[in-house]
Amino acid sequence: MGHGIAQVAAMADNDIVVRDIEERFLEEGVEAIESNLQGGVDRGKISESEKMATLDRIDTTTDLEEAVAEADLVIEAVPEDIDIKQSTFKEIEAALTGETVIASNTSSLSVTEITSVLDRPEQAIGLHFFNPVHIMGLVEIVVAEQTDEETIAFAEEFIEEIGKEPVTVRDSAGFASSRLGVALGVEAVRMLETGVAGPRAIDRAMELGYNHPMGPIELTDIVGLDVRLDILKYLQEELGDRFRPPQLLRQKVRAGKLGKKTGEGFYLWEDGERVGVSGDLEGGR
Repeated sequence: MGHGIAQVAAMADNDIVVRDIEERFLEEGVEAIESNLQGGVDRGKISESEKMATLDRIDTTTDLEEAVAEADLVIEAVPEDIDIKQSTFKEIEAALTGETVIASNTSSLSVTEITSVLDRPEQAIGLHFFNPVHIMGLVEIVVAEQTDEETIAFAEEFIEEIGKEPVTVRDSAGFASSRLGVALGVEAVRMLETGVAGPRAIDRAMELGYNHPMGPIELTDIVGLDVRLDILKYLQEELGDRFRPPQLLRQKVRAGKLGKKTGEGFYLWEDGERVGVSGDLEGGR
């Protein structure tokens, strides 16, 4: 998510610093940005000069203080773990020297709780981007209990400036998008579990019947089965058993079949493309 956010912000004429804990992660991120941009060039969406100008606006570092020194906005995209996000927020705030807005890219965790560790929580907010960031048009702006009006206005203006559509919601478990999306996804997995239909049949039903660009099973593979499981556990704790994770999902995660990133989830993946159905689901169409 981090490299995608950096890309769309840089394409909107912003100077960007991407920070990660190891140089190899930064290299992988820049390679992904270059690949996305080249795809845009190949499809005639952007020019070669626009591609190079975007890359020129992106710097990388492993030094947090260097990354945030002149920032108007810092967006964290660390794993969906409340402790990691809180510690990251504290590190960011300690490194800041100005009135910088800090945002979390969390897809479901409480922004109010994440920002509660800050000395200036009124300058923090949630900016929930969707994957792939350079394609998806929506950004969910999540207003914590502590967020002030100035920060909300800043966030909405920024999202519009980078060519995305902001939807502003009050902080609650799963917000609006994840809560609805996960509800659809978990029911789709339960249908697999009980033999109602195979992965492709379920996905095509939503793609053709409801005009979804991607079915809920394939989306779960792309998001990551481990990520979806963690979100469901959190929503079950906050909202009740209607979000109880299916046993099939738990088994997949235990087996290390996490979706596209591992080459197998509910589907089989090669070079980023879906090539078949996971072996334990081959009976389904």
